[in-house]
Amino acid sequence: MQIYKDMNIGTAKVLEDEMQGIRHYMLDIVSPEERYSVADFKKQAEQCIEQILMEGKTPIICGGTGLYINFLIYGIEFANEEIDMKYRNHLNEIAQNKGLEDLYKKALKIDPEATSKISKNDKKRIIRILEIYHKTGKTKTQQDLESRKNEVKYDYKVFGINMDRQILYDRINKRVDIMLEQGLIQEVKEILEKYNVFPTAMQGLRI
Repeated sequence: MQIYKDMNIGTAKVLEDEMQGIRHYMLDIVSPEERYSVADFKKQAEQCIEQILMEGKTPIICGGTGLYINFLIYGIEFANEEIDMKYRNHLNEIAQNKGLEDLYKKALKIDPEATSKISKNDKKRIIRILEIYHKTGKTKTQQDLESRKNEVKYDYKVFGINMDRQILYDRINKRVDIMLEQGLIQEVKEILEKYNVFPTAMQGLRI
């Protein structure tokens, strides 16, 4: 989400003094009005990696969701498919009129493996499972397996931080309080006034 312009507080975008003189990439590169996919991220991230390697330095990929990191380090490739907005709107209407449970049951019949891994309230991922099957005739599970056939380009070293869950939750709650103090609500108001559409920019924030 830090790729988006003007979305600073809500994404905890790194400040200049926090960078400590280290160059950061892919910040403020996309308008919230633009559609930005994981495939777009992978392409641009690899361009940055190549540039850093050419300078004789080691690139460090920090943060991000598991989906984006997996795409990058495991060489995942999906066909660049156009979204069937008519079908997506149809699914959204079902969710609104009949409830999300109806869509969840349909997804469970089509792809029990992928559906069982997500929440019954995860509207975005439920719809995605149905969209993939509608568009390709393949399940998301099948598509995921087929997408990992490419050879990995780089020798990645993955580091993760394990933390006591209660400490983590306390830090998240404190972080939200700090964001509100910094003007999160005003930031959201200004973004809504400045831009007209948000194809993907608002999907990561629940405000």
